[in-house]
Amino acid sequence: MRSIRPPARRTASRARRSPALAAALTVVVALTATACGPDGGDADAKASASAAQDAPGGTEIKIPQDLQEKLRKHGIDLDKWKNGEWKNWDRDKWLRQAGEFINPIIKDFWNPDKIEKVKPPQDPSKPEDISEDQGKTDPEPAAVPAQAVRTPYTSTAPGVGLLLFSTPEGESRCSATVVKDPAHPGKSNLVWTAAHCVHAGKNGGWYRNMMFVPNFNRNGVSAAGMKTAPFEDRVPAGKWWADDMATSSEWIKDGGAVPGVPMAPYDFALMHVKAEEGSGGKSLEEMAGGAYTVNFNAPAMSKIPSLTAQGYPAEAPFDGALQQQCTDRPTRLSMDAVKPTMYRIGCTMTGGSSGGPWFAKGADGEPELISNMSMGPRPAKWAAGPHLGPEARNMFNAMSKRWAAKG
Repeated sequence: MRSIRPPARRTASRARRSPALAAALTVVVALTATACGPDGGDADAKASASAAQDAPGGTEIKIPQDLQEKLRKHGIDLDKWKNGEWKNWDRDKWLRQAGEFINPIIKDFWNPDKIEKVKPPQDPSKPEDISEDQGKTDPEPAAVPAQAVRTPYTSTAPGVGLLLFSTPEGESRCSATVVKDPAHPGKSNLVWTAAHCVHAGKNGGWYRNMMFVPNFNRNGVSAAGMKTAPFEDRVPAGKWWADDMATSSEWIKDGGAVPGVPMAPYDFALMHVKAEEGSGGKSLEEMAGGAYTVNFNAPAMSKIPSLTAQGYPAEAPFDGALQQQCTDRPTRLSMDAVKPTMYRIGCTMTGGSSGGPWFAKGADGEPELISNMSMGPRPAKWAAGPHLGPEARNMFNAMSKRWAAKG
């Protein structure tokens, strides 16, 4: 994660990089945690990418027939892909569009030891009327200290988990959540996260080796304690690889490090997943023990008494082992008068929490996902997430419909 210096004030983002904001913002950082060296230097990052991205010895890359056809269509040699060509991030080889997401399973690539070593760098019917929010920015909220989520996560936060992936700079981590699929009631395989956790934006394409671990470290042991914790406690519901991905067209066109922050109102993504192995035919929702409704019709912010953000922050003072949460009354943050206004809350969660769910209570009193962690300042005092409107709804409906047809 690098900082970018605008003409007046220094800015960045809380999961990858971001650019300058309006005058109201100070140091803003994307909340993704990347496997960089101890001083965050480029040389160490490249070394990490080279060493850490090699698949473990004896592993097998499974490329289903449909993916093989996609790879051939894009001029990629299958044998070369299996032998390391997947690490080629040249723009001509870096697939950009939603229909070009390719993520073959590399069995045991994300073994428990590697999962724990991915660390951060040191260094947002009838639509609700939300017109009162458009183009408005409220005063900066007071910091709300993150609190550890009660354990076991399989009971208190089922379906919230850790998202791992490979980028040109090395291996990275975000947070993500199982969401309900109306086409498969009780048996969803859909996961919600942030766009910057899955796609590089205007200057790149889809990240690779995208894998989700629901209820990671369910008993909340320390990072040191995980070294001896049973595998079933660290990875209690299996490892789930993305086999379909979607994000906003706005992010693909203009997102990323520059200009990441202006595109933050469109910083959301949805993936369909399948088990690496061992699910016994059960869905992700069944294995994780829960899923959440996505509310694309949330009311104006003045009508939302509180929002709770959850995730696995991994940048100091956190170590990525424990799930944390912040609860606050949302306020407004506008990046651009013509773009959707974002939610903002006080929160001290750091890198690694990007993509994590933002919950509000629904009419039935149960938590509904109405946003995801996108960005915040460094040092962490507040966080912002996108308003999920028509763009997000259309993305979700298309994904659900596509997989309804596949059974």
